[in-house]
Amino acid sequence: MENITLLIGIVIVTALVFDFTNGFHDTANAMATTISTGALKPKTAVAMSAVLNLVGAFISVEVAATISKGLINEDSGIEPAVIFAGLVGAILWNLLTWLAGLPSSSSHALMGGLLGATIAAVGIGAVSVSAVFMKVLIPALVAPLVAGIAAMLATRLTYRISRNTEEGQVAKGYRAGQIASAGLVSLAHGTNDAQKTMGVITLALISGGVLGADADPPLWVIASAGIAIALGTYLGGWRIIRTMGKGLTDIRPAQGFAAQTSSAVTILASSHLGFALSTTQVCSGSIMGCGLGRKGGVVRWSTAGRMVAAWGLTLPAAGLIAAGSALLAIQGDWGVTVVAVVSAAAIAAIWFASRREPVDHTNVNDVEPAEAEDAGVVTAAVQAVSPPPTAAMEDAEKASDAPAKTTVSAP
Repeated sequence: MENITLLIGIVIVTALVFDFTNGFHDTANAMATTISTGALKPKTAVAMSAVLNLVGAFISVEVAATISKGLINEDSGIEPAVIFAGLVGAILWNLLTWLAGLPSSSSHALMGGLLGATIAAVGIGAVSVSAVFMKVLIPALVAPLVAGIAAMLATRLTYRISRNTEEGQVAKGYRAGQIASAGLVSLAHGTNDAQKTMGVITLALISGGVLGADADPPLWVIASAGIAIALGTYLGGWRIIRTMGKGLTDIRPAQGFAAQTSSAVTILASSHLGFALSTTQVCSGSIMGCGLGRKGGVVRWSTAGRMVAAWGLTLPAAGLIAAGSALLAIQGDWGVTVVAVVSAAAIAAIWFASRREPVDHTNVNDVEPAEAEDAGVVTAAVQAVSPPPTAAMEDAEKASDAPAKTTVSAP
């Protein structure tokens, strides 16, 4: 019992480490567009996001229940060592994609890690296949499309509504709207992503006999998960913020407002239904949608293609890392020790690699001018039917963007 208690403690700490990486990996979801348009200063933006992530963690436990009770059968004999291995797979994949500046899904990394470790250690019978399809895979395909279409339509609507508005009010109004909508995305992120760590810790407590079957997360689990993701958010995943704010499309205040509002509505609705979707995929889909919604806007499909490839690799890659870790961890204390030491060495290596070209709040918007990129037939076709922004809006946005804009990347 002593060993199991110690192992559960290790799992809880590892889960909170994952939650911390989730926070800085996903800061871009809420704040990339707000930072790139200059609506908020970078450090102010991540501080606001951190507080709202913490608040959001206390709103609901529906997604936590999906993780702790839905994906893996609790009576399958899964042990805390297996959960530890799943978390290792998720953490390492999160850090690798952060180093590359790719906004992959922390949620799918976690679920892929848990599924890979469980299958390797216990077998496919321990996994609820129907829950994986209904509450993970289908939302992963549908949510980014829904958010992207909503953002595209919202962008067109915002330009049409504001066509007769005075120039100064247009720019000021949408920047204020961006701050409000970014706050809503942060709140929504807390209701969805913080709960996934709550679910993992609860699953570990159930598997170790500390909690009874079908138990909800205790208050201390909810609080610790909320604090961990808030601290990670405040640290800021500046590499990914740069990719989402500058790499996908050139975002103006009206577009940023439309994208963030669409993301928040999609995430909040999914949290209410208990869908453990990827907030990263939702927010990336919204940003692409707002790029398509503005006349003359462009989506950089090469960057989008790399992101989609990372999305597709996340579940299997995190699962493979976790499966290898699980095969070692179930051998006993020495196996858990080996996994912990190797993981710590890998994390240190990734951190030192990131220091070669550091990205932080001082240079997050300092990117090299991108070469002209072919928008492709999809962008061209959508632009052809998009309502053009008014001259007043274009002049206002250009005037408000001029002091902070450092790149010219439109084709």
